[in-house]
Amino acid sequence: MGATVQLQRRLPAEWEPHQATWFSWPHNRETWPQQLTAAETALAQAVRHLSVGETVHINVLDAQHQEWVHTLVGHSPNIILHILPTNDAWCRDHGAIFIQEKTETGWRLVATHWQYNAWGEKYPPWERDQQVAAAMARILAVPCLALEPVLEGGAIEANGAGILLAAQDCLLHPRRNPNLTRRDWEGYFHKYLGAERVIWLNVEIQGDDTDGHVDVTTRFVAPDTLVVALEDNPGDPNYPSLQANWRYLQSLAPELNFTLIPLPMPQPVIHQGQRLPASYANFYIGNRVVLMPVFDDPQDEIALGILQKLFPERSVVGIDSRALIEGLGGLHCLTQPVPASMHHPAIGHGGAGEGGTG
Repeated sequence: MGATVQLQRRLPAEWEPHQATWFSWPHNRETWPQQLTAAETALAQAVRHLSVGETVHINVLDAQHQEWVHTLVGHSPNIILHILPTNDAWCRDHGAIFIQEKTETGWRLVATHWQYNAWGEKYPPWERDQQVAAAMARILAVPCLALEPVLEGGAIEANGAGILLAAQDCLLHPRRNPNLTRRDWEGYFHKYLGAERVIWLNVEIQGDDTDGHVDVTTRFVAPDTLVVALEDNPGDPNYPSLQANWRYLQSLAPELNFTLIPLPMPQPVIHQGQRLPASYANFYIGNRVVLMPVFDDPQDEIALGILQKLFPERSVVGIDSRALIEGLGGLHCLTQPVPASMHHPAIGHGGAGEGGTG
């Protein structure tokens, strides 16, 4: 009986209480050949907003880098820098995915350490990034489960109530997990993340080099509510994929009792002839704020207004992400939430749907 209780695990929704948010600070000039300084400035603004409501951990390269990052983010008891060298900054994908595990004495925080290979071996080297998850667990002094599959945090999205979104082309990619099937993954997700139902998505936008991470297009904002990136211009290359994703989710909505809310797309962001994966759906939900990427676009205010209605007890803040997106990722891709160790099922829902704060 006790063993069964001990194996009860869940991946909290992002709006549930955090003890912290974790970053790996940008430093790789191959990722940001022209915009590294501006990307750092944008991320420093995000850190300052987050640190009002929770601890912020930041991985830095060495003592000199630590001093530099302090000049950007300031000195605050809520901002803790760790000398933990990385290859790149995408903590959502290389960092530990923290879950809650039920024991005989209550819920505890556990780190899951999945394998990481830079999005299917696209951007070597990644040896430092592969070690980050275990180091995060050591710093927090929490148990760490080392798991064999390659899993990037941006490839999944949880509603905190047993439903998980998963990126099919990413997780079944032959250069990540050549031998795993959807059923295999559903077993992992059930055992380690508490998923009772997995919704497989197959949607990708222009410039996305992740093979379809869900955090660029489809996000839970409450257990029964999804915001979905939607392109209304039939001439835009993203139109077919995003419309197909919307129709697919619409087909599931009655069965799951889901509400779907369309989120507009910004105008194309082009850098040196390359379409970048700009999307308002790549927002991050903190304890007191929601950080949303903005692009100096007329749609910015519309998207901010949609999210503010969904999170009435949080301040929705636009972070200029024109520099960040040069690295082919955004705000959510740079974050890794550390949930509170206790399970609070009725606290912190986004405000849409049953159990919400609004």
